[in-house]
Amino acid sequence: MERRRPVTYWKKIFEDRHEKTGLIGTMYTKIADTVYETKNTTPDSVTLQKAFHEMAEASVTTAIMEVSSHALELGRVHGCDYDIAVFTNLTQDHLDFHKTMDRYRQAKSLFFSQLGNAYIENRPKYAVLNADDEATADFIKATAATVVTYGIDNDADIRAKDIKIDANGTSFTLTAGKEERYIQLKLIGKFSVYNVLSAISAALCAGNDLDGTIRSIEEIKGVAGRFELISANQDFPVIVDYAHTPDSLENVLKTVGEFARKKIFVIVGCGGDRDKTKRPIMAQIACSLATDPIFTSDNPRSEDAAQILRDMEAGVAGKEYTVIEDRRQAIAYAVSKAEEGDVILIAGKGHETYQLVGDEVLHFDDREEAEKAIQSRLGSV
Repeated sequence: MERRRPVTYWKKIFEDRHEKTGLIGTMYTKIADTVYETKNTTPDSVTLQKAFHEMAEASVTTAIMEVSSHALELGRVHGCDYDIAVFTNLTQDHLDFHKTMDRYRQAKSLFFSQLGNAYIENRPKYAVLNADDEATADFIKATAATVVTYGIDNDADIRAKDIKIDANGTSFTLTAGKEERYIQLKLIGKFSVYNVLSAISAALCAGNDLDGTIRSIEEIKGVAGRFELISANQDFPVIVDYAHTPDSLENVLKTVGEFARKKIFVIVGCGGDRDKTKRPIMAQIACSLATDPIFTSDNPRSEDAAQILRDMEAGVAGKEYTVIEDRRQAIAYAVSKAEEGDVILIAGKGHETYQLVGDEVLHFDDREEAEKAIQSRLGSV
């Protein structure tokens, strides 16, 4: 369930409590009301400390950030004193850097082993962990902080049950200790429930009240590029999603399968200069969970885009699929073929507004391209 990065959910909760927030993450860095572009999920240590200084100068009271495994391994967050650390999940990713899943898990465990090693009066430390992920057992052993768990399938302190998903949203019943609440989300998918559970758990650890937290959660309409619906008066859903790992692609396709009435088109590629072992796996997932998989270019970087596609095809010999190297053409092709009741999923780039080809950074936005293709089909342009 790699695709869960709910930092913007937490930001909404704290801002509704009239706190001034700062955010550092994959999509952007935000200090009070000022937004900055970001190059890495977690910046280098000097840039990070400069951001914290600016937050303090802007009277920010709550900082929310994504801490990448690269940052932990490379020491970018040494000296940072976190009050609440949240673990979402561990799935195959970044093996070009970590090489093995064991080393990837060890890198993530550093976040929790460094939490709660010093006692500060009136500032308790919390490790908020996903009870449905096997790595949680290791992180419980690694941390000295108070552990709070959340989940769906396994026993947890914060848990969701009776989940119902359709094309308009998701509902479930929340249990938090002896409390029970019905929650209706504008968000779609089981992964959204995990996002919400982690956000509620962190908010409760920070002293927020349950009902106020739920009100904030129910107002959230979604995160850019995460299961983002593209509406241009077409009669079939078009969804743009950041899913770029096997687990995230599987999750989002299973969610689409919950409400797709007819065909499922998935446009998917794999990035260059990244973990090559996931390429055939991504193709296998696309072919097993979509009726019409379309393999295309993602961010080829220094690699040959055609070779990346051949690596994907190696995993699906004998399966039915379409290869269209040009991503713009692949999106237009899917839009031209879809009919009422079908669903199109454009996976891999999500919120990104560029494509990395060789040394060039080319403007490319899946959302823009999907809307253009729909308008062209409907005769709007």
